[in-house]
Amino acid sequence: MNTNRQTLKSEQQVIAKLSTLDRFLPLWIVLAMALGLLLGRGIPGLQSALDSFTIDNTSILIAIGLFAMMYPVLARVKYEEIGHLAGDRKLLWLSLVLNWLVGPLLMFALAWIFLADYPEFRTGLIVIGLARCIAMVLIWNDLACGDREAGALLVAINSIFQILAYAILGTFYLAILPGWLGLDTEDVAFSTWGITKAVLIFLGIPLALGFFTRQIGVAKKGREWYDTKFAPKIAPIALWGLLFTIVVLFALQGEAITSDPISVFLIALPLMIYFAIMWFTAMGAAHAIGLSYARSTTVAFTSAGNNFELAIAVSIGVWGVTSGQALAGVIGPLIEVPALVALVYVSLWLRRKWTWKEQL
Repeated sequence: MNTNRQTLKSEQQVIAKLSTLDRFLPLWIVLAMALGLLLGRGIPGLQSALDSFTIDNTSILIAIGLFAMMYPVLARVKYEEIGHLAGDRKLLWLSLVLNWLVGPLLMFALAWIFLADYPEFRTGLIVIGLARCIAMVLIWNDLACGDREAGALLVAINSIFQILAYAILGTFYLAILPGWLGLDTEDVAFSTWGITKAVLIFLGIPLALGFFTRQIGVAKKGREWYDTKFAPKIAPIALWGLLFTIVVLFALQGEAITSDPISVFLIALPLMIYFAIMWFTAMGAAHAIGLSYARSTTVAFTSAGNNFELAIAVSIGVWGVTSGQALAGVIGPLIEVPALVALVYVSLWLRRKWTWKEQL
């Protein structure tokens, strides 16, 4: 009984430390979605106006939002401590297997099971499955009292893996594997270089800027100043970037979302199944191999969440802002946010009900 009281107190302390923007993030995201839909349907010619701000099929406004989302997160990562994560080989290997083997395979299977006759949506879902979470996962991890340091380090590793392997995996899951299985891929057109370029621009540049920002900031002002002053100051930029991007995306895709609810449902169903399977599989596996609650939670959320920012950027850069692939990316946060918020509460319930190796 006393342990439960201490657990509840620590959960309340974590939530109390969150800013108003963080604490009510699901509400702000819903409001941003609603605002985007209202703007897209209520202002004649808005979509054409937004479409005109493009460079090489990429919306400048969305590019600004994506950079704003990713840079602060990647600037907060303690890159110098990545080597320490290797000390917990269970955590590292479990995360790598779940993120880069189980996750993409599961999304591939769900995409073909539920969207075999909808090639654009199917491709969009596979692209999402390859984009491992690096941004919002830190918010869910904090809300669920996960291991913040392990979360940041896994985010860094996922970022590096995506730059090195995303285009290769994209080619494998979109063309090679379906060919091996005898599945029809004639209706899937994509450019490996287009995927590579989008990853380098929308993930490579923010990652490089985040890395050098930390190195220079720590060298000039010290680690304490950087972690306690600078990093918290730029952190809200990521959430504002997220909300801005959602408004623009829903304004561009508002007509498609509201006029074709069946398509929204078709995309949402496999996504909901994916989040549930990945989170419970990761949480159960982490618990089974003896990880603490905090680290099990971190593995679960980094495995279940996806980098919709990158998936949207790739879809827009390769297939266009009004494509079915981009629509799948836009629907992603609409499903992920309530799903992972619900899993935060499940995680906290399991913290009180299960016996863990250690209580953090």
